[in-house]
Amino acid sequence: MNLDHAVARHRTLIVEGCDGVSRDALLTGLARRHGYTVTRASPDLPHVDPVRPYRELLQHHGALAVDAGLVGELVYGPLRRGHSRVTWIQAFDFAEAVAERHGAFVHMTAPVPLLADRLAACGAPPAALAEIDAAVTGYDHAFSTLAEHAPVLTVEERPASGGGPDPDPGRDEAVAEPPVASFARRLPRIRSPVPFCAPHR
Repeated sequence: MNLDHAVARHRTLIVEGCDGVSRDALLTGLARRHGYTVTRASPDLPHVDPVRPYRELLQHHGALAVDAGLVGELVYGPLRRGHSRVTWIQAFDFAEAVAERHGAFVHMTAPVPLLADRLAACGAPPAALAEIDAAVTGYDHAFSTLAEHAPVLTVEERPASGGGPDPDPGRDEAVAEPPVASFARRLPRIRSPVPFCAPHR
């Protein structure tokens, strides 16, 4: 499945990825080529109802792509604060609301060496670099669980030729629109993904 086919089927895309993954090129392609309104969710979540800002975003009319952090909260919250501000029940309810809006989650991934290079270039400590594999696994588990409630598209980010990140990813459509895999089948429920890696946006 390519991105053109994916966007034809979904008018709402919730885009997420672990620390070190670049989402800008994909979001730029969605806006320029497919007419999506792109918005970034605030990291400041209300204490009583932390998913409310995400639900409010779904009230937007037309095609919507959200640079989100809800799955990141599920993965990183327990690591950084000992708990997630978002419960799994709240995440499941939101996923079902996304599905009702003909939407899907987009799981951005990248090769572990590329993630390690980016985090190292940003000055991440050695402990954070050692956690990258577990962070990738944590996101895989989280999205597998959410796939019980909404479609999940997996997008592999491609490094630019030469091995490093593209300094201007929006200029290259091949980079802006990487291949997409989709799964929405019922999967075994996982109690909690393993959260790891340092903050990086």
